[in-house]
Amino acid sequence: MEMMSNKERRGVNVKRLLKRNWLLIATVMSVLLGIGLGVLVREYASLSHLDKQYFGFPGEILMRMLKLVILPLIISSMITGVAALDSEVSGKIGLRAVIYYFSTTIIAVILGIILVMTIKPGVSQTAEHIDRTGTTPNVTTVDTLLDLVRNMFPENLVQACFQQYKTKRKELEPPSVSVNTTSIPPLTTTIMTVVENITKDYQITGTYSDGINVLGLIVFCVAFGLVIGKMGEKGRILLEFFDALNEATMKLVQIIMCYMPVGILFLIAAKIIEVEDWDIFRKMGLYMVTVLSGLAIHALVCLPLIFFIIVRKNPYTFTLGMAQALVTALMISSSSATLPVTFRCAEENNRIDKRVTRFVLPVGATINMDGTALYEAVAAIFIAQLNDYPLDVGQIVTISITATVASIGAAGVPNAGLVTMVIVLTAVGLPASDVTLIVAVDWLLDRFRTMINVLGDAYGAGIVQKLSKRELERMDLTSDVDVANPFALEATLDDDECEKKSYVNGGFTVDKTDAISFTETSQF
Repeated sequence: MEMMSNKERRGVNVKRLLKRNWLLIATVMSVLLGIGLGVLVREYASLSHLDKQYFGFPGEILMRMLKLVILPLIISSMITGVAALDSEVSGKIGLRAVIYYFSTTIIAVILGIILVMTIKPGVSQTAEHIDRTGTTPNVTTVDTLLDLVRNMFPENLVQACFQQYKTKRKELEPPSVSVNTTSIPPLTTTIMTVVENITKDYQITGTYSDGINVLGLIVFCVAFGLVIGKMGEKGRILLEFFDALNEATMKLVQIIMCYMPVGILFLIAAKIIEVEDWDIFRKMGLYMVTVLSGLAIHALVCLPLIFFIIVRKNPYTFTLGMAQALVTALMISSSSATLPVTFRCAEENNRIDKRVTRFVLPVGATINMDGTALYEAVAAIFIAQLNDYPLDVGQIVTISITATVASIGAAGVPNAGLVTMVIVLTAVGLPASDVTLIVAVDWLLDRFRTMINVLGDAYGAGIVQKLSKRELERMDLTSDVDVANPFALEATLDDDECEKKSYVNGGFTVDKTDAISFTETSQF
């Protein structure tokens, strides 16, 4: 009887495990099937360029579906997240998140520099032996950093939902040549005086490029959320609207995730079919090993160690809870497009407070780029080694600072690291055109560094929750917010219940019959 009950128990446990993790198992299976399908089609079928694009169509649909929900998710989560926190807590959470982001990015850059200086992947070969791919992005450091600030304050909120501001330099015409003619009879001599302007002059012209201006939307949503929090009862209806929008968007995400295994299968298979030159991976092998080992050390040692020291919980259990988001990031190589899945994993699997995730994760997906910073530091020194260009301590420090700042400026979209890579190269006097040397393998490395970016965001949310535990508990005690779901709202309120509200600290609190209360919020 006992053996039977043990078998039944095991059977129930297996069923429960499969039921809880079916999506993760299906996604991992689809990755393996996608690799297999891609190799088979590549070997036994000769597809035209058009056929390859048709083949990747189901994967394209997944990308479009995920990008579809980014906008409502960021807007609703940021506004409700900021509005639900009081003045002291919002400031502390914001400060802790920013300190964590900067600290981990600097650690990643230092780790990358140590590895590339130790392994020296560029010493054994020269730039002439590596095939160049693509074109060099035409960017300048000053203009890119100024564009970053400009995009924080979009002139049109609707336009910010689908376009980003970008400046271009237009070379001005040099001054006209002056000609002096002097006549001495009976000879006529013409003396040409050419005035050369050694310094070229430029005019800056503004253009718009396609893509969501996430940074501008986040700045607006933080300010808007703070204002709603201060409005008290008048702002209640707005908060209810954005909270309902957030819930509806997350339900949409659940539907999209059911399609994810199919989309990922075709995404990965289509990418394997598209790659024309596999020999480049042999040539760039040591460089790829340097980047991937750096990312692995950062993900398996540095981040878990920080998490364990502060939170005192098993970091690898936490990572396992984020597995679905990490696999998604690996396949679609966009931290912004992975955001809906990151929210779901952080809140449902790792039980992180919604007030923290809604505030920390969208900001993290935009400015926390540990993987990108590490990759840029390694790539810059690798290119210097290829050109036999010695770097002194000052230039290495310049690379570390520039890589940190540039990674913050990198939008959470695929291959944005290449644009910021040019900034890092020009900062230390390396040829910007050499960025084309690493383009051929960038698509693969981009996937891994995006996975590390998403993992860093998730660890950040867990760490910020632990550091803010006392403030959040105090908020729960003073305002009777439902801890499991602080954003849950009563469907209806009777007139008697509405009369039970009492004003506190410029905001208002509600009787225990209600599930949400507002407190004063201020900008940090």
